[in-house]
Amino acid sequence: MASTPSASETAPSSAAGSFDSTRLRGVSWVGSDSATSADLEPLRKAHVTWIAQMPFGWQAGAADPAIRVSTGRRASRGSYWGESDAGLLHTARLARQHGIRTLLKPHLWVRGNGAWPGDINMKNQADWDAWFASYTSFILHYAQVAEEGKFDAFCIGTELLYPTKPAHDKAWRRLIRQIRKVYQGPLTYAANWSGEYQQIRFWDALDYVGIQAYFPLSPAANPSLDTLIAGWQPHLRELAAWQKKVKKPIVFTEVGYKTTPDAAARPWEWPERLALPIAPDEATQARCYEALFRACWGQPWLKGMFIWKWYPGLAPDGPARRHADFTPQHKPAEAVLARWYGQ
Repeated sequence: MASTPSASETAPSSAAGSFDSTRLRGVSWVGSDSATSADLEPLRKAHVTWIAQMPFGWQAGAADPAIRVSTGRRASRGSYWGESDAGLLHTARLARQHGIRTLLKPHLWVRGNGAWPGDINMKNQADWDAWFASYTSFILHYAQVAEEGKFDAFCIGTELLYPTKPAHDKAWRRLIRQIRKVYQGPLTYAANWSGEYQQIRFWDALDYVGIQAYFPLSPAANPSLDTLIAGWQPHLRELAAWQKKVKKPIVFTEVGYKTTPDAAARPWEWPERLALPIAPDEATQARCYEALFRACWGQPWLKGMFIWKWYPGLAPDGPARRHADFTPQHKPAEAVLARWYGQ
């Protein structure tokens, strides 16, 4: 496969409609202790054209304004070389050699039982000022990595429900101006599907809208394909009407389904957080993928998606905990993905 242009060759301005509308056929690439051409071969076979790489910043608690960033060979204790600066750059270079583009998508890891970035909320304005200062240092570091590595797109944040409320619009616009001085490629933000994407005011300052598309489709176990497609319809109507107002292309920066009978009920929920163990259900996962593509892939406002998630080098007999979660690898869902991405 021929190498694709770098960000510096294809990067648009922030004007509406300037982002390259070629559909993004992406997966969320999990950082590991290595990355080889052999790891990328399954992506080529599945017609994947983009990967999202996800380094982490660490926050001691949802109300703690300090964000810690570790950029050495191992990004942090308990994390991987693939999340370090060197690993991110190597993986992007390797992907480019295989005709695959890269979105750099930094995340925050919030300490605390069950905490997630959507819980981040400061107690007073002084703490908010401190948080935004810390977040600016964190995100500008990765903007510099993205520019150095000629990454093809950059995501300025993920699922920050309280920080992206309208009261903080000026802080985000200031941050976006700073990022654009560092990184020359297209920008997005990855908003939660449940309420966050509608509240954001700064979409006009970005190149495209990112949505973490874990929309609930059916409360039933083992729902039929027709039920799943019908479950998409109210979400699609709302997205289409909203997109006409914001006038930006939408990318599903994450979308995926567990290997469980109730995968369509609460798609955002990790298997280990379920109250009771559930037997694997690859057929339901595959039907969820089929419904996703049938309902969404032809929408004119949708410019692509990143499937959550993909473990480089995962073998068919690899760790059971990997196979039990969201990955489509070595399951019927992978064939569904490859068939649609190949169109």
